[in-house]
Amino acid sequence: MFRYNPAAETKFVVDSKAPTADYIEFIKSETRYARLAQSFPQRAEELFEKAAKHAAAKYDRLQKMGKLYE
Repeated sequence: MFRYNPAAETKFVVDSKAPTADYIEFIKSETRYARLAQSFPQRAEELFEKAAKHAAAKYDRLQKMGKLYE
């Protein structure tokens, strides 16, 4: 979660804290992803890793944007 207000002194604020849990373990606890892992285990692992990298990159980008607007 983040906020952007061009009129404020701090224009861009990231409200979300850095993730503390493992992303892949989290999505494996979701029924839809657990079912995918049961049906296609190898493909599921590839997709889980790709999703984890994407989520980390997205959070890093938000952090960089926050520093840019300081």
